[in-house]
Amino acid sequence: MDLCPSVKNILLLDSEGKRIAVKYYSDDWPTNSAKEAFEKAVFTKTQKTNARTEEIAMFESNIVVYKFVQDLHFYVTGGEDENEVFLATVLQGFFDAVDILLRGNVDKKEALENLDLILLCIDGIVDGGIVLEGDANSIASKVASHSIDSGAPFSEQTISQALATAREHLTRSLLK
Repeated sequence: MDLCPSVKNILLLDSEGKRIAVKYYSDDWPTNSAKEAFEKAVFTKTQKTNARTEEIAMFESNIVVYKFVQDLHFYVTGGEDENEVFLATVLQGFFDAVDILLRGNVDKKEALENLDLILLCIDGIVDGGIVLEGDANSIASKVASHSIDSGAPFSEQTISQALATAREHLTRSLLK
């Protein structure tokens, strides 16, 4: 038994159970087809729930915590001996960081358009199964510094992100 808490995978699936972004840290699923079968089985088991807050389920000797927002399904999997509160904290940190990076527009379209940010977010949370960071603001700050101008302070990036959001809303309102 490892002394350090760890996760086996982080999954972000759409409302049909298809992959948006996934990362595996365990050899429990050695092939891509085994990983896809696990994703389909977990999605099938959890899709009937209305998980707007964190939910916990046992599945194939694993603890799976999950949360659904709009048309996205967030999952974090740990071993059967893992602490559920720890896994729920990782899930919440992942979701909150994605929410910050997508400026509150957490849906499939935005996730696909910003897939690079989501993958950087996952890498900022977990490395080799070991959780590095759980604070959403720290994760989002590190990801944003990689994605915009690494020389600019984060406070200036927030202003540019706000301007980009305003520009998007104006464009949407003009196109309606």
